[in-house]
Amino acid sequence: MELAKVTTQGQITIPADIRKYLNVKGGDKVVLIRDNGRVVMANSTMLALREVQEAFSGVADNLGLKSEDDVVALVKAHRKSKRA
Repeated sequence: MELAKVTTQGQITIPADIRKYLNVKGGDKVVLIRDNGRVVMANSTMLALREVQEAFSGVADNLGLKSEDDVVALVKAHRKSKRA
């Protein structure tokens, strides 16, 4: 457990161990999520990436994509159809 002090301006300094754990650096954004009476902090970029991955879960299987070559072929076919 880490402790952070709130300034009169409502700011806190995220302890170094937590910044490292969340992989956040100066200028990065974090998200604060209310969760059953507590607040959870997360790296906003990583959270967004995880949500996108979950949203696309199973799509590759549905499209029959089994390798990177399959994805490249799909992209090429899509681009070709857009030019036509």
